[in-house]
Amino acid sequence: MRVAVVGATGNVGTAVLRELGRREEVDAVLGLARRLPDTDADPYAAASWRTVDIGREESTETLVDAFTGVDAVVHLAWLIQPNSKRDLLRRVNVDGTARVLAAAAEAGVERICVASSIGAYSPVDDDEPRDESWPVEGVRSSHYSVDKAAQERLLSEFAATHPEVALSWLRPGLIFQEDAGAEIQRYFAGTWVPVQLLDRVRPPFVPLPAGVRTQVAHADDVARAYAEAIVRGARGPFNICSDEVLDAEAIAGIVGTGRTVPLPPAAIRPFLTAAHRARVLPMDAGWLDMAMGAPLLDTGRAKRELGWEARVSGSDALRILLDGMAEGRGASSTPMRPRTGAPADPTALPPEDHVVPETVDATLLRQYLSDHILGATGGMDRITAMAEECADTPVFADLSTVAEAIRQEHAFLTALTERQGFLAPGVSAPLARVGEKLARFKPYGRPPGKRSPSSLLLETEFMLMAVTGKEHGWLTMREHAAELGVAPEVFDGLLEDAREQKRILGDVHAYARARVFRT
Repeated sequence: MRVAVVGATGNVGTAVLRELGRREEVDAVLGLARRLPDTDADPYAAASWRTVDIGREESTETLVDAFTGVDAVVHLAWLIQPNSKRDLLRRVNVDGTARVLAAAAEAGVERICVASSIGAYSPVDDDEPRDESWPVEGVRSSHYSVDKAAQERLLSEFAATHPEVALSWLRPGLIFQEDAGAEIQRYFAGTWVPVQLLDRVRPPFVPLPAGVRTQVAHADDVARAYAEAIVRGARGPFNICSDEVLDAEAIAGIVGTGRTVPLPPAAIRPFLTAAHRARVLPMDAGWLDMAMGAPLLDTGRAKRELGWEARVSGSDALRILLDGMAEGRGASSTPMRPRTGAPADPTALPPEDHVVPETVDATLLRQYLSDHILGATGGMDRITAMAEECADTPVFADLSTVAEAIRQEHAFLTALTERQGFLAPGVSAPLARVGEKLARFKPYGRPPGKRSPSSLLLETEFMLMAVTGKEHGWLTMREHAAELGVAPEVFDGLLEDAREQKRILGDVHAYARARVFRT
């Protein structure tokens, strides 16, 4: 069986690739994503890859071509942010699903499994488990829930008009794994919440919405359900989660010391709204509304028809996630990137016992490396913000590619500095980040909140200058590779990467300058 996975680089997609790699029934896997992962790293190395942006109308032709000769499609792609770009979310999540289904049918795919969610269900006010017959009208105040309900209507219509296709869809609860720690923090908690302290300090009290209860699943368990659905040719919806119900007391016992402070949801909601508008929290109040109204799930159908049952308890899945959040864990894809960037390759670093030679002025070397770390910090924040701002444009994938490369370089420089026996930049790094954010307040001739066509052009020019400066930095370090304890070939590779980044940014600049003075 040849399987195509759309959205193969996120939390579930990464787990699905792992699972498909273990399946004897699966001969080949094709991964599709807007931004390609590190295809030399597991589990991404086991798949072949194609780029596609399902939010764009022209993607249908690409999808048909990719699906030709494929036996099954697993559709996981879903955009959670940015919340402010409602039209973009709808184009990717709902219209994108329609394109995937239409392309699969045109290509003659016989089996499809799609990611739905517990969020599609209509709200309840009790703790009675619901099976798949419960209505899927969603929660109106949650954009995620509204789009999931709309997607469910598409799925039902497609199943009725294409009985020749075995179409199934899964409705999982919360999905956790250790390597999703940094991703889930970015999507929901943001950088202001000190989750990295959880491995050392457990809060004595955990404030939680009164009456909260939830069911979760480990990503590997969810991945098994997707694999079973396509292998068995299943049809229709399936609830997927651990049967264990986590209430406020259980959550507080895992997150903290067992004591909880129940807060009325109505009192929390204005706080979430204000924090989201102030960009302190990525999640908005709609997520609270959906969480409080979501039903408990009856997984009987999955057990009967898929032979599926959760192997990891809800409590253990939450503990695993918390460990991953504390460590900032991730994987080698842009959605799953670790909190501090990709870990530096140990083979590229000096040996543990490396000592700066006496012929080198350690003070000057320390300052030089520190300045380049600060430059990489500012460049990393700027290019990340540029990519987020251009999420609905054709250059999003290019900007994200450069952003991921700069994150990895930042991690390498930090590790290289530490191996020299130097401390990483102290107060300078936070100040550099604040300065970069303040610089982005420039309106470029447009009122606040409205994107100017000249902002992308000028910021791309800034990044081109920064990459050129970085290129000369790698040249300098290459000439002093022996003193740094690094093989010269490492800097040769970084130089090649810098030239590729300049080429990509040149393409972005061409796109921007063609539109810069439009009325």
